[in-house]
Amino acid sequence: MTEAKETAGQIEYYSRAMKAPRIREAAARLADQAREAGWTHEEYLAAVLSREVAAREASGAEARARAAGFPARKSLEDFSYDHQPGLKRDTIAHLATGAFLTEASNIVVLGPPGTGKTHLATGLGLRATQLGHRVLFATAIDWISRLQTAHQSGRLPQELARLRRYGLIIVDLCRARDYAEAFGGGR
Repeated sequence: MTEAKETAGQIEYYSRAMKAPRIREAAARLADQAREAGWTHEEYLAAVLSREVAAREASGAEARARAAGFPARKSLEDFSYDHQPGLKRDTIAHLATGAFLTEASNIVVLGPPGTGKTHLATGLGLRATQLGHRVLFATAIDWISRLQTAHQSGRLPQELARLRRYGLIIVDLCRARDYAEAFGGGR
């Protein structure tokens, strides 16, 4: 067996052992590029590892977004400020940095129905997943039901402890009519 094949076999084995399959793919793809460009060993290794890290971050963000329970995927970039001229873009841009998450600050988005509150909350939640935070999204009625069920079954302390592991919990308020119907006051 040639030295190149042995090395390729070792890279394949090590990438499987480390559960990092993209290392094998990136190593083979970047090897020729590194030789042609005259990269140092360190530059080549950094390039290979950066591909693995980027892929892991992307797949982790996607998994966190799926687990969050968003009603739809709506990004901050897709938000139309045309219907909300009073909304300050720089405030939303600052919130998108995730600083409020590290400060453990709360955000309340208020406004009449149809003004984009759920879109903004979802967009901030998606951004939080990209920043590595675990997120949960549900309507206020769903949260009340969830916590009430946990309380009735004697699991409220465990449920609250589980919720503390999330960096962001989004409570989407429903229309007043939905609340009335949920609690027996509807038509």
